[in-house]
Amino acid sequence: MGERGGSSGGTTTRLLQTAAEDGGERKSERPKEPWKGEYVKSMVFAGLDAIITCFSLISSISASTSSSVHVLVLGVSNLVADAISMGFGDFVSASSEQDVIIEERRVTEWDVINQRDKEQTELVKHYQNLGMDYNDATMVVNIFTKYNDILVDQRMVADKGMLPADQEVKPWRNGLVTFASFMLFGSTPLLSFIILIPFTDNDSVKFLSACIVSALALALLGVAKARIAGQNIMLSAAVTLLCGAIAAASAYLVGWLLKLMAGLES
Repeated sequence: MGERGGSSGGTTTRLLQTAAEDGGERKSERPKEPWKGEYVKSMVFAGLDAIITCFSLISSISASTSSSVHVLVLGVSNLVADAISMGFGDFVSASSEQDVIIEERRVTEWDVINQRDKEQTELVKHYQNLGMDYNDATMVVNIFTKYNDILVDQRMVADKGMLPADQEVKPWRNGLVTFASFMLFGSTPLLSFIILIPFTDNDSVKFLSACIVSALALALLGVAKARIAGQNIMLSAAVTLLCGAIAAASAYLVGWLLKLMAGLES
């Protein structure tokens, strides 16, 4: 008996040590957390869209005309118009999303108050579908029943897949951040044309420098996108560059074909 007890105790100790070692390995291999921030995503994705849109426009103009003046005039006007459109669109989208969540919560709150048994039953089924035991699910729901707001929030998540409205979210701020990000990053392809004006009149040199500046900006934003989404940095940068290259090449080809078909002179 003593030997079996000692053997059992030794086995238990080894198991605990193994578990502790495994736990230590899991802690050391903890994935990196993505970048967080209320407006980081708006900045990065608006910036990506801005660079690709603006550089594609420059490519199409450069294919149909050799005048850098046309590039600057059309590029800047298009940049401002798109930035306003994107900023206003983000504002409207964020406002509408908040309004929908608030209205859906009012409906769910009415259901919880007036059809409480049914709502509790549905919530128990939801937790069971997630793998929870019936008794545990019932116990959890009975606890939630004491707190009406929590019960409503849980039903919102279970039935409609909606989280409670974040009162700290300001739609106008989202729109402003999107506008500013679009203007800032969208202007990078135009910088080479502006900076090189005092140094050279060669439009090919200006266009080549715009390609280089845009590629660098796209690569940096691709890295930022990877940090936000927890993706591979090199792969994200490569995909972002490829996307920008395809868009710019397509725009250049369309501009060149239209110039050829219309018989336009440079």
